[in-house]
Amino acid sequence: MSKMKKLIFTVLALLMVFAVAAVFTGCKKKETAAAEAPAKKLKVVLYVNGTLGDKSFFDSAARGVKMAEDKLGIMGKVVEGGYDPAKWEPDIAQLAEGDWDIIIAGTWQLQAYLEKIAPKHPEKKFFTYDTSVDYSKPGLGNIYSILYSQNEGSFLVGALAAMITTSDMPLANPAKVVGFLGGMDIPVINDFKVGFTEGVKYIDPSVKVLVSYAGAFSDPAKGKELTLAMFDQGADITFNVAGETGLGGIDAAKDKNKYTIGVDSDQYQLFKDTDPAKASHIVTSMMKNVDVSIYRAIKMAQAGTLKYGAAEVLGLKKDGIGIADNENYKKVVPEKFRNKIMDIEKKIISGEIKVGTAFGK
Repeated sequence: MSKMKKLIFTVLALLMVFAVAAVFTGCKKKETAAAEAPAKKLKVVLYVNGTLGDKSFFDSAARGVKMAEDKLGIMGKVVEGGYDPAKWEPDIAQLAEGDWDIIIAGTWQLQAYLEKIAPKHPEKKFFTYDTSVDYSKPGLGNIYSILYSQNEGSFLVGALAAMITTSDMPLANPAKVVGFLGGMDIPVINDFKVGFTEGVKYIDPSVKVLVSYAGAFSDPAKGKELTLAMFDQGADITFNVAGETGLGGIDAAKDKNKYTIGVDSDQYQLFKDTDPAKASHIVTSMMKNVDVSIYRAIKMAQAGTLKYGAAEVLGLKKDGIGIADNENYKKVVPEKFRNKIMDIEKKIISGEIKVGTAFGK
């Protein structure tokens, strides 16, 4: 082979080596860039068919999204839909048209809208809470429903109310009467009532339970009026299960110097700094841990482990509900009562105590 041919082969070989190296380097750069690219943030929107500020149910749901923002790094937003039902369906439909990955819309009042809207957006995921969609209907495999065993937690505070009304605690009177304030006469509220009543009767069957429904979740004045009436009928402690309406019940307890039990959120904690006198009357709260359940669901969705197309019931076992064990509870409620409540809780979890429900009746 001539020197010229050898030179040509050598040059061609070097060019091939450089070409392969360039391709390899380019691939590595692409792989590195892909590895370094930030993961897409999960976009989650919570739609409330009401307003924030109830210091109870909707505020708890909003806290769940905020927890997910802080701890999981999601992009979250809360949309307040107000109390006009005519707005709710178009609002949710508009959110489903947006770039949200998960749309959260709870309460029984939005169930039918989700059943209508979700099948039109199979690429989106939906959560609902405090209710469940009807999974016998087609196209609902992209919805996760959260239900709560509020009857279990209500049994605990019912037992506590019975112990207090039959005690010699400072604000208790001789009459064995307690009160229940419900926002509306609907199954989920009646599930609270069934558990509360059974808890009362578990301690003392002779204790009378007064029941009043306000007919709304956004009328504190009505809640106060009805609670004052129950106090006038001999109640010395009431359980407010009425959202914003229930805030009026807490006002009534302050005005009448009686005891009250909060709901959904730890309402003592929410008032202790702004109105400590009012907060002191809240012996505890039956917490429906909406915040914890929403955060939990978002975390599982982010990890890819959440099961859509089904409802999950969260009770005492899964921290879906509980009783507020705060400083005021420890201060106001005698230790023997608190120990009794812990014993009852263990019996509910073990199945020794079976709590009735309003659902299916």
